[in-house]
Amino acid sequence: MTDSSVLDLAPVVPVVVVEDVADAVPLARALVAGGLRAIEVTLRTPAALDAIRAVADEVPDAVVGAGTVISPQNVADSVAAGARFLVSPGWTDTLLDAMKKSGVPFLPGVSTTSEVVALLERGVSEMKFFPAEAAGGVPYLKSLAGPLPQARFCPTGGVSLGSAPSYLALKNVGCVGGSWMLPADAVAAKDWARIEMLAREAAGLK
Repeated sequence: MTDSSVLDLAPVVPVVVVEDVADAVPLARALVAGGLRAIEVTLRTPAALDAIRAVADEVPDAVVGAGTVISPQNVADSVAAGARFLVSPGWTDTLLDAMKKSGVPFLPGVSTTSEVVALLERGVSEMKFFPAEAAGGVPYLKSLAGPLPQARFCPTGGVSLGSAPSYLALKNVGCVGGSWMLPADAVAAKDWARIEMLAREAAGLK
């Protein structure tokens, strides 16, 4: 990764759940062709690590990362598979230490002001805000910008094509995470052209 910040790779980071590893490469190619280079593959399925490995090996223009990282073992397995960034839904001191030692950029998850302050205390200023909509959405993040201007976020969780621009307009938001460009019917039908079109629409958001 030429840029050490996950937040600056693209305005939208697709959050991908891969059920069939055979889908990983064509899906990633469609997203990249649409302008979304940073791809978060969540560790929610048995195929996830193999999917990360396949994308890392076969889609050189993609910056593939691992999401739903919740343990030091997840960190080690993801980096070994080729993940170039890590994203967690929350964090503990143990998990944060492992992510810091991994050698790749990471976004620990937060949903409260105290968690943000604790991460700043640990020298971390880039974070995932999750679950974004349920945790207060745009008004919450806007209210954090005053007292905590040094914190930057990737809101994820309930973000849509309609709400993404409101998040991206905030000065403390670098990008958003979402899966609206990966509708289940398109993935099931292997309709990569439709996914590329939806990715291009998402990549055009500012």
